[in-house]
Amino acid sequence: KRFGDKRVIDTPISEAGFIGLAVGASMLGLRPVCELMFWSFYTVAWDQIANNAGMIRYMSGGLINCPIVIRGPANGGTNVGATHSHTPENVMATIPGLKVVCPATPRDAKGLMKTAIRDNDPVMVMENTLLYGIEGEVPDPAEGDFTIPLGVADLKREGSDVSLIAHGRAVLTALEAAEILAAEHGIECDVLDLRSIRPLDEDAILDTVAKTNRVVLVDENKPFCGVSAQIAALIQEKAFDDLDAPVQRVCSLDAPAIYSPPVEREQLPTPQRVIDKVLDIL
Repeated sequence: KRFGDKRVIDTPISEAGFIGLAVGASMLGLRPVCELMFWSFYTVAWDQIANNAGMIRYMSGGLINCPIVIRGPANGGTNVGATHSHTPENVMATIPGLKVVCPATPRDAKGLMKTAIRDNDPVMVMENTLLYGIEGEVPDPAEGDFTIPLGVADLKREGSDVSLIAHGRAVLTALEAAEILAAEHGIECDVLDLRSIRPLDEDAILDTVAKTNRVVLVDENKPFCGVSAQIAALIQEKAFDDLDAPVQRVCSLDAPAIYSPPVEREQLPTPQRVIDKVLDIL
């Protein structure tokens, strides 16, 4: 009612088509927000995302920018099969020019989305279907304009024994594990929510490592070349002397998403797997 019916456009299910259209529109001054039914379908629009949206600022010498947002669910755990359950935030983060965020709470989802729309570069917003029903506090618009800067992590829980570093729904897995570790083992965890994969808050990561000296990375990517692999490399390069134990990782099991609901639940990171890794290094 406020803006009319011209701002939301239904398109045929052709990711290459509607993302290509949005990329062109963004170059001419609009700020399109594209919805992917599943992020798994990024592959059919890879040319538009990586080569057009991601590269145009560089290739034009800064004369053209592409303020586009692409959002949608990127997760397993919903029993929709291997072809609808990819988590490609690690893939997107390899492209210079693309920014990637993974909100874990309603507050972060709002703040990051508003910032993404206002950003002058393409921002990929990786959501999680299993979080769509989560309720949480969101700042009242009457209290002022609320945004969250890209590239700023958030310490969701403070502790001094071990650092749990995660993004997206894995943050909730880490928080659940931290509650159990505190209640049953007296182990207090820092839980760092990355929120943004690229740009990455390296300072926050290095600060928590220096504080606890032990790290478990929790990540719904597959283990090979996933986000946690990049974080592990960062810690090894810049904080090796702070470590009292090897960096541990809890990822999705290295196989296509399994259709069976109980088996797929075990394929993803679980609080118990996080707890086991923590106990291994303490």
